[in-house]
Amino acid sequence: MIDYLLKYPDKLLKAFVGHIEIVLITLVISIILAALLTILVAYSKIASKLLVNIFAMIYSIPSLALFAILVPITGLGKVTAIIVLVLYNQYILLRNTIDGLNNVDASIVEAATGMGMSKSQILFQIKLPLVTKPIFAGIHLAVVSTIGIATIAASINAGGIGSVLLDGLRTVNTAKILWGTLMSAGLAIVVNAILNVIEKKIT
Repeated sequence: MIDYLLKYPDKLLKAFVGHIEIVLITLVISIILAALLTILVAYSKIASKLLVNIFAMIYSIPSLALFAILVPITGLGKVTAIIVLVLYNQYILLRNTIDGLNNVDASIVEAATGMGMSKSQILFQIKLPLVTKPIFAGIHLAVVSTIGIATIAASINAGGIGSVLLDGLRTVNTAKILWGTLMSAGLAIVVNAILNVIEKKIT
């Protein structure tokens, strides 16, 4: 393993940076889209149930199968990987946010309504601040999930850490297999630990 690191540090660094890039782009798009959809579902119970059911159905599709479905449309590479990851994240983010909004004490909402607050004011000034914990828990889960699934995305030439791992499996190169596994698992563990600390401070 050490020999491979000394000979090809650039390859490992490129794969690691590529992985981080996919994860960051996915999360930015996922959070923005989830925020917009949250506003929609907050005003419509029908939209809430419909969107959750649609994204739950998508989430149940194995990642490789969903990649295969989209490749003929969006092609091989990062674009397809990011689309799939964003779709998966919507179920996680929306489910947590909707559950949080539904569990806000009804008496608080009634009091705010009695004070003359509009639905928008209640949503942004009352409900969302009260559901910070479930929202961040959803983001936390989405981050860790994205890191893992992004590794599989290397199978459609999206790059990232998975490219090292898959290349190692294809060539039966133990060093590549170990480095791919170590970087993928290590990144997920480190990020999860950091998010646990942040979550405790927030809550």
